[in-house]
Amino acid sequence: MMEPGHAVISGGSSGIGLALARRLVEAGWDLTILARDPARLSAAEAELSALRGNPRQRVRCDAVDVADNDAVVRVVAAAVATFGSPSLVVASAGMVPPGKFDDLPLAAFRAAIEVNYFGTLHLVRAALPAMRQAGGGRIVMIASGAALLGLYGFTAYAPSKFAVRGLAEALRGELAPDRIVVSIVYPPDTDTPQLEEENKTKPEETKLMTAIAKTWTADAVADCMLRGINRGAFAITPGATITMMHRMPGLLVPLLHRYCDRLADGVRRKRAAAAGALRQGA
Repeated sequence: MMEPGHAVISGGSSGIGLALARRLVEAGWDLTILARDPARLSAAEAELSALRGNPRQRVRCDAVDVADNDAVVRVVAAAVATFGSPSLVVASAGMVPPGKFDDLPLAAFRAAIEVNYFGTLHLVRAALPAMRQAGGGRIVMIASGAALLGLYGFTAYAPSKFAVRGLAEALRGELAPDRIVVSIVYPPDTDTPQLEEENKTKPEETKLMTAIAKTWTADAVADCMLRGINRGAFAITPGATITMMHRMPGLLVPLLHRYCDRLADGVRRKRAAAAGALRQGA
């Protein structure tokens, strides 16, 4: 079990990041929360401050776009100056632009990489010098089940999360001599405001494919994360499906490819039948 210290969480004003922040503040941690939406940040700050078990605990919230490296460097430096080096850094900020490859504008692909990959990179780079100087700590990157299997309709999202996976795997060995433990989390669909938003434009095929793994609550993912962090796990895989995808990719991923192809073919057939019926009715 990690001793309470200073935790920095990007994307900590909602979803998985906020669920984790609640557990940490209840356990006695000082928190620095980074997110873009000032209104959500203000609500999160009030909620987390009310959960403090010790009046000396501190909660700091900063409105920042993690895609802006200079802004991330500034707010992390200010947090370190106030609370000390973070012993836990969690890169939870992310975005999902669902849609078919030909339907998505180039800006969607750039935004996914800027927020999901570079946003993670910026946070880690900003916090790393203080963590090295302090003699260690833990870095947790939140990827996705889509970092294990590129899905139809996630041509912008999946590559950005594959990049996060590559960064975590490379840093795991590099940072070990500094006593900095790296973990990566592969959540399935999680009941968050982000999922609600992406479902408005997610292709029907993608909805069927993501349903292969059951939807988790943010609280359940946060609990799974904490268990993995406390035991020093590198890969944290909520649920049996994600665990099998990670542990047995050579066996399971080809099977999932075939299954997903059948799902997509079924949707195409249904659309073709509906279009035929419409023509006949006309």
